[in-house]
Amino acid sequence: MKSRHKKRTPGEPHWTDRLKASVPTREDLVANRWLRPVAHRVLEPQLWRLQHEAVARGVAIGIFWAFALPFAQVVAAVASSVWWRANIPVAAGITFITNPFTVGFWLWLAYQVGDLLLDAPPPLRMSEGAGFVAWVTSFGGPAILGMGIFAVVGSITGYLLVKMGWRVRVWFKRRHRQAARP
Repeated sequence: MKSRHKKRTPGEPHWTDRLKASVPTREDLVANRWLRPVAHRVLEPQLWRLQHEAVARGVAIGIFWAFALPFAQVVAAVASSVWWRANIPVAAGITFITNPFTVGFWLWLAYQVGDLLLDAPPPLRMSEGAGFVAWVTSFGGPAILGMGIFAVVGSITGYLLVKMGWRVRVWFKRRHRQAARP
């Protein structure tokens, strides 16, 4: 049976080596003219390490901006991470829970939640002579309220779940160490 994977020649770099080579170094970030004014803040080691508080903040920030903004979520998450001293890669990565493939589902669910709370009139139908703008705005209020609820409740829940998960992990490690002692 033939393998589908192409075999590497001895001198060929591994894909992880190519990825590391394409990621800018700290020196590249400091030298960037756009980042120079804030480089001292963006390059703080705490913002890039997996420390439990920074990761929990990163999850909360990423979830918040994923639902609060329809675009430029990563930029907002990175800026907020610097301000709130959260893990930048975690915050940026979490924003991708709302992406072009899942945004339809999230908007539908947000509309359902918002409609439940607002008791809004049913959305207009395009066949009833409503223009496109009127049709879209009839969905707006409940969807915006639902996305706001998802942003706030999701970020609080994400923060608490990371904190609890970290404590459970530490508890299991400690328990395992105590069981290994004679």
